[in-house]
Order: sequence, then structure tokens, then C-alpha cells
Amino acid sequence: MPNTTTPALSTETTAAVFTAETLRTAAGLTADAYRPVWTGPSGEESTGEAVAQHLDATIALLHRDGWARTTNYRIIHEGLPADDDKMTVKDMLRALMRLIRDETDAPASPLSLHTALNRVGEGDHGDTDTAWIAGTVLDFVIRAHTGSDSARATPWSERQHRTHADITALLCAGAQFARTYGPGRETAAA
Repeated sequence: MPNTTTPALSTETTAAVFTAETLRTAAGLTADAYRPVWTGPSGEESTGEAVAQHLDATIALLHRDGWARTTNYRIIHEGLPADDDKMTVKDMLRALMRLIRDETDAPASPLSLHTALNRVGEGDHGDTDTAWIAGTVLDFVIRAHTGSDSARATPWSERQHRTHADITALLCAGAQFARTYGPGRETAAA
């Protein structure tokens, strides 16, 4: 049964609602999970704090670069230089260098939730394990939120009516969940 109207766990307004009850329900779901929730693909356990920091960094990245409902893999290049026999090698190299410079100077494009989680995993605020676990945590929060055993965070984030505020609220709820219910430093080190 989905939760409906109570304040969200973020500073965003009119966002999706993730209550403390939702987080308690998610904790129950993780306790019953088939595989260990806090262990990533490396086989090592991450702390709840490490996963929360990954989620916090994802919020910051989406605020900086923007959020897009889905990833657009189609890059449309207009005005590409002609590839014909009349171009000299020097002209082709100049055109190629201009294209590379234009691409690297272009503003960052908005990121989907999935892409943002993975991008943080490539930087200083996370790794492959925390990205994987963060996605799993968000899945459990969405399952608890919707009441559906098959719900997943990425498809939920890609619904047409979803907003940046909804994604921020989900990430805030996930970070709070990780800090509250994730293993501590002493547990993860064991």
C-alpha cells in the first residue's frame, strides 16, 4: 500500500513522500533479503555511512549538472566537417581538433539517477561497491514506498511525471536509511 501525504525527508517542496514508516518498512525488507544488502560486487561490506555519503554526493552532482529523466545516448552533431576527397589531412586534423575542443568545453549534460550514481562511484565520494549498494538501498526504499515487491528505483525515477525534487527526496531518504540501518564502521571492518 503506497504512502501518500506526509512531509518528505528533504528540503524540496512538492516532492515524493518518504516517511519514517517507509524507512522502517524498507529495513524489514532488507532484513528478509535473499542476498546481503550491504555487500557489494567486490564481496566486501560497506558501511551505512559510506553509502550515505555516496547518495549525498549524488544529490550534489545532480544539483550541479542537472537531472534528466532518462539518459540520452544520441548525440547530435551539427556542422561536422565534410569527409571528402578534397580535404587535406591538415584540414581534417584541424576539424577534428575543433570538434574535440567544442565537446570538452560544452556544459555538462543533465544526468539520470542511474548515471549519476555510477558517476559518483568513479570519483572520490564512492566506488563500485557503494554505487551498487546505494542502488539496492534505493530499490528497497521504493519497494517500501510503493508496496510493490517488483518496484525498482531506476524505473520509478524514469516515470514521465517524476521531478528533480522527487529524485532528491528519494536520495535523501536513501541516505537517511543508510545512516540509520546500515552497518557501522566496526561491523563492516570485521
